[in-house]
Parts: sequence; structure tokens; C-alpha cells
Amino acid sequence: MINDQYYRRRFVISGIAVVVVLVYIIRLFYLQVIDQSTKDQADNNALVKQTIYPSRGLIYDRNGELLVFNQPIYEITMTMRDMGKEWDTTGFCKCLQISRAEFDERIAEIKDRKKNRGYSRWTPQVFMSQLKKEDIATLQEALFLYPGIQIQKRTLRDYTYKAAAHVLGSVGEVNQNDIDRDPYYTRGDYSGRDGLERTYEQQLRGEKGVEVLMRDSRGRMQGSYQNGELDKTAVAGTDLYTTLDIHLQLLAEELLAGKIGSAVAIEPKTGEILALVSNPSWNPKVLVGKERSKNYNALLKDKTKPLMNRATQAMYPPGSTFKTIQALVCLEEGGITPQTLYPCSGPGSSPIKCTHHHGSPVALDKAIEQSCNPYFWCAFRDVLQKDGYGKDNEDFRRRYEIWRNDVMSFGLGQKFTDSDISEQSSGSIPSTKYFDRCYGKTGWKAITIRSLSIGQGEILVTPLQLANQAATIANEGYYISPHLNKNDSMRIHRHNLAIQKKHFETVKDGMHRVMVYGTGRHHAVDSLHMAGKTGTAQNSHGRDHAIFIGFAPVEDPKIAVAVVVENAGFGATWAAPVASMMMEQYLTGTMKRKDLKQRIAGTVLNESVKKW
Repeated sequence: MINDQYYRRRFVISGIAVVVVLVYIIRLFYLQVIDQSTKDQADNNALVKQTIYPSRGLIYDRNGELLVFNQPIYEITMTMRDMGKEWDTTGFCKCLQISRAEFDERIAEIKDRKKNRGYSRWTPQVFMSQLKKEDIATLQEALFLYPGIQIQKRTLRDYTYKAAAHVLGSVGEVNQNDIDRDPYYTRGDYSGRDGLERTYEQQLRGEKGVEVLMRDSRGRMQGSYQNGELDKTAVAGTDLYTTLDIHLQLLAEELLAGKIGSAVAIEPKTGEILALVSNPSWNPKVLVGKERSKNYNALLKDKTKPLMNRATQAMYPPGSTFKTIQALVCLEEGGITPQTLYPCSGPGSSPIKCTHHHGSPVALDKAIEQSCNPYFWCAFRDVLQKDGYGKDNEDFRRRYEIWRNDVMSFGLGQKFTDSDISEQSSGSIPSTKYFDRCYGKTGWKAITIRSLSIGQGEILVTPLQLANQAATIANEGYYISPHLNKNDSMRIHRHNLAIQKKHFETVKDGMHRVMVYGTGRHHAVDSLHMAGKTGTAQNSHGRDHAIFIGFAPVEDPKIAVAVVVENAGFGATWAAPVASMMMEQYLTGTMKRKDLKQRIAGTVLNESVKKW
């Protein structure tokens, strides 16, 4: 046995040498095969990958009228590695009419890896974007003086009409969360920020292309690399055809000018939204281009909250429009029949008074026509107390849950989750648990919650839900989820109510009587058989809200409408005429009542509403 320490030491040295070699081999394998950054950096010395941006899909209304299109714009990118030490910053700033401070601020943002995680000296970085042709004209002529600068052509949204801003939405620059969530995006890209632009972003945006260019050792471009074999053609976005009737939308926006409120029109048989108006609104063009951020902040600070889509997000007590649902539920649950009579003492009625005298006793169709509060309180009470109260109020509470489920089947108290409308509020139809918390399980009865019988109290609905309620009654027991994409088949999104079809005839007749003899008679059109229901919802913060729901023609409904005008008073005075004129224009193709239109559109009910 050899007992030489140097002999044994050679194994240690050999082992160390093997380990070092292995480390180098593994490192080289990682750099050349796994980690592409070194290869990319080497490629970037010789190759330039220029992104080709696709045209965004166009947006049309239901009749093929162009609503949203594209206009060319430009962005300036810079590759820091190519700019050199002798770069003329002063001349560059003069070309773009910006100050040196603005230049330095933009450079700092580009180099800030917290804000721009994709920063590299070797790749083009966005310096300025959303520039018009006149903005880059001077620089374009002097571009040869500024190595490392490229001018990239892009497109920007433009609009045919100054309308439908909430529906169409807007396009803005992506943020870091967008980039982290979807590898399609890089810094400086644009995406839909709200409305249809956001909902159908992947359809509208298309697919980017790329052009690979080659440059020599001095950075001079030598043309296409490998005859364009690595190039990829951009694919334009897919066009979107909406359900909107833009001329109906324009009329509704005109009628709501100077007011705070909303209007929604639906084609009952299909659930297609014909008009969706929220006021205050803005000209869609103000959220386009370099002024987008400034204008958005101004809209955000506006006390009238124009950025809020009142048609789908605002919640109101439905007032007397809820009596149509109350009637149907009470008929279905056996609390009343069409012939059931209840007494009414007008303003002297108790515990809920009527707003006027109309004769007594009253049956259901006349109760709808005259909007009799005592009638619907009595019907509500008799449904809830049909089985008595039982031990610990259980029978009464069970009947209330049945009533609540029937009400919610109309689409109230919940969002339309199978719809393409992303910005929605659910509204509220209070549960037994809610009242148990307020009063205890045995502490509440029909008299406690009597305000629900006439659409007040804790009940809250959105204008979209109100329009869908009208469409459901027009359809006599079903609705298709309201939606905005004309090409999207929503027929499978049919929701059937557990209310028998025979009950709808009485309610539809009562709503027709509203437009012939009742509160809506002054705004009926002789040639159209309209059905409607006015409402005046109490508001603890000011004047009552004016509400109206309706549909026409009664015999074969083509349009269902809901209108809410905040702090306007009676529904018959402000909401009904707006809805009536919308129905007239849609069904006849014209609006003959010019004096009425001028009076409604020309009246300012809220001085704080600005024109954007």
C-alpha cells in the first residue's frame, strides 16, 4: 500500500478539476441553450425586430352604421445603445417642441425598471406616443441626425358620433398588471379599458406582426433579414357588430341632455339592447390621444359622476313600476285573482295612503291603471299571511322567501352574469336573513315591510333590470339576457319564469290602460298600442326620481323601454315622454312630436351637468 500523501492528494486535485470543468460545461449549456438573454443580446447587435401593429377591429351598430374606426398616429421609440455620446438632445427637443426637463423626465421613466421592467439598452423603448402627423413632421425630416430614433406607425380610435361613450368604452395604454397577466402586451401597447372595447379586447385587438431587419457593425440598417423569412404579418382585429340602433341612442341622449338619468331599450324577443344611455356622458373623442389622461382625471373629479354608467350601475327604488311584478307574483301565489276587490279611501287610506281618489273598491286592472297603493299593499299582505305565521314566524318567513324568489326570477337582485355587460350592480331584494338581523325572527310581519308592496323600502333595481322587467312582461314569462353583441347567439340564455302565462294578460291589459286612461295617457301615440307604468321613487337626498317602463306594440312587442330621471319628480312628467318618443322613433322611423321633443330636450333640470 502506498503511503504517500502526495499520491493521495492527486485524487483531490483531479476531483476539483473535474468539478470546475463540469461547472463550466453546465454554465455554457445554460447560457447557450436555456438562457436566451445572451443570444438575444448578440442578435440585437445585428438584428432589429420591429413590431408591426394590427389595425383594431371596427365597431358598427345593428344596421351596419360605422360607430368606431381608426386613424393613423405615430410613436417615437429610441434604442439607447445606438444614440451615442454626441447625440443632439437640444435639437431633438426643438423638433418635438418639448422642454429639456420633459425629455429628462421621459428618459428617467424609461430607465426605471420598476415602471418599465422590459427595459434594455439594446431594444427600442417608447419615448412618446399618440402623436399626429404634424407632431412628427419636423423630426421626420431630420431623422438622420438622431441615431437610435425610430418613428413607428400606429392607429388610434375615432368616432362617427358623439354618443354611446359608456357602451363603446375607450382604449388606453396598458399598465404593468396587464403586461403581467397577458404576455401579448409590452410597454406602450394599448388595450380596451372599459365598455365593449374591454369586453371584446381579444377579438378587436388582432395579432401583432414583426419585421426582422439587419444592420452592420456600425449600426446602419441593411434591409430585411433572410429575405423576410422570419417576418410575421400583422392580422387585423375582427369587426364587432353591436345590437345598438345609433339613431335611437342619439335621440335618447338628446332628450336626457341637462338631466341626470338613464334610458335603456331592449328588443324583447332577443334581449338585444337597442339603446343604453347614461347621462351625464361625454364625447368619446375626449379620451383619445395625448389629452386622454388630463380629460379622464377631469371626468373623474366631476361631482355629477359622468364615468359611472347609471344605466347598469345606479340603483333606485322602482316605485310604482314594481306593481306590475307585485301583481304577477300575487296572482301566481294565489293571494288574489283578477277579480279580487280591495277598498281604497284615497289619501285617507291606511296604513298606506293612495295619492288620489279613483273610486272604490278596485280590481287589479284598474289598480294598475290608477296605481292604487292600498290595493297592492293588501295583495302583498294576503300572499305573505296566506298560511298564517306558525311557530317562530316560520310560515310567514317561508312565504316571504317564495315571494322573494318569484320577484328575483325577473332578473332583479342579481347581475346578468351571462351577459357581455361587464359593469353592473346587482340591486337588492332583501332576504329573510336581512330582516331577521333588523327585527329578530319573530319581530317582523307584513305590516313591518309594507313599503316593499309599492316598490319602496329596501328594494333597489338598476335601469337595465327595469328594462328587462318590461321585456319579460312583454314576452309573457321569459327573457333573454340583455346583451350588446349582435353576432353572439344568446338564444340559449333564455330564462323562464315560474309564473303562468295566463296571468300576464291581465297585467298587460292594465299597463295598456295606463297609456289610455291613466298617468301615461298624455304621451301615448294614437297609431301605436303602448303599454306602460309610471313610477315616482322616493329619494331621501332630494326630489323624487321619475321612472317609467313600457313596451309596444302591445299585440307584438318590438321594443321595451325603461327611463329614470333623477330628482325630476313625477314619472309621468319626465320619464314617460322620453320613453314614449323612443318607442315612436324606433317603431315608425320618425319622431313627429317636435314640440314635445324640443320641450323635453331643451329643459335643464340639473345645472351642474356639463357638456363633455
